[in-house]
Amino acid sequence: MKKYSDLSPSPRIIMTPGPVEVDPRVLRALSYPILGQFDPEFTALMNETMEMLRDVFRTSNRWAYPVDGTSRSGLEAVLTGLIEPGDRVLVPIFGRFGYLLAEIAERCGADVATIEQEWGTVFDPNDVIAAIDRLQPSLVAIVHGETSTGRLQPLADIGRACRERDILLVVDAVATIGGVPVETDAWQLDAVVGGTQKCLSVPSGMSPITYNDRVEARLLRRKRIEKGIRPEGYADDDPSAFIRSNYLDLTQLQEYWSPRRLNHHTEATAMLYGLREGLRLALEEGLDERFARHRLHERALVAGLLAMGLELYGDESCKMPVVTCVCIPAGVDGEAVRSRLLADFGIEIASSFGPLKGRIWRIGTMGYSCRKSNVLLTLAALEAVLPLHGASIRTGAAVRTALGAYGETTVHSA
Repeated sequence: MKKYSDLSPSPRIIMTPGPVEVDPRVLRALSYPILGQFDPEFTALMNETMEMLRDVFRTSNRWAYPVDGTSRSGLEAVLTGLIEPGDRVLVPIFGRFGYLLAEIAERCGADVATIEQEWGTVFDPNDVIAAIDRLQPSLVAIVHGETSTGRLQPLADIGRACRERDILLVVDAVATIGGVPVETDAWQLDAVVGGTQKCLSVPSGMSPITYNDRVEARLLRRKRIEKGIRPEGYADDDPSAFIRSNYLDLTQLQEYWSPRRLNHHTEATAMLYGLREGLRLALEEGLDERFARHRLHERALVAGLLAMGLELYGDESCKMPVVTCVCIPAGVDGEAVRSRLLADFGIEIASSFGPLKGRIWRIGTMGYSCRKSNVLLTLAALEAVLPLHGASIRTGAAVRTALGAYGETTVHSA
């Protein structure tokens, strides 16, 4: 019989846009004893998780709970529940993950309309509003923080316009929840999908979502159809009658998360422990303080990169505070640099996708990975590695400049 070695993953400094390093207190929570999913002690933890999610999403919505599965499960659950075949859906695309929203909507049978913005920029909200008026969708799906390009889309004006026109707005906040303000109620967002593996520093495996009464009303209308009570305007053989997924059916999931606890699936107990602890830590730190921490370490990282002579990618005015995109210097093999960083320093940074593949590196400063030691080590490692791969950079300035961004001054000996 073949013998396998004990599991012992190598320690890493993960400076990607996700996944990131998991907070040790979350790792500890993941190891706690398993409770039954209907044990009163466990259902109390479920209720606390919902309360904390409302605070993190900054909403008073009744429904705020995790979908078991990676972030894509939350996106699919929301869009599958809301889109009926033939619905017009508008997806503004300014990076890779806008295409994902469009694909999911197409698979739901939607009549998908897209508008596109050059990668490295975001939409002027007025351009999105003009497209809404021109195309007359029943739903708009948009990314908040596009990690493929490191850009952050303003949402407040789009949310207000959608509400005024009685159009549902679904937001992918997978990369921003817990690291950048996501004002669900203030921005009038109807449904928001988050992720665990980025700014919350919890392993991938759950997708926190929240949605309001407008969304619930549409879900319950489709539930009534499923039970054979068809609202006016639906034919008996209308294919839009059914939410096609069982596992991702929000009408069933919300009954599971309601006080009724109607059985739908077996809850991922350990993952819920981890999510609850990650949320608790975010709220204990304070959301505004947490957002300020992410901005501080971003400033130090950017200052060090520029001092090295590297060039940043994208429009600075809409840069994500938690992702920094760096142009790979001419003549440098970006993948060779990434491999050397991992092999020699245990540091992982990310490449990119599509038209940006081989052109930029993406460095994340998210959650538990977003700390001073990681920023300084990453800068020092880049200074050491880049000249070995033909990059002409200014050496010796990056860490010193980053320390200056942290408010530290150089001490000169006598």
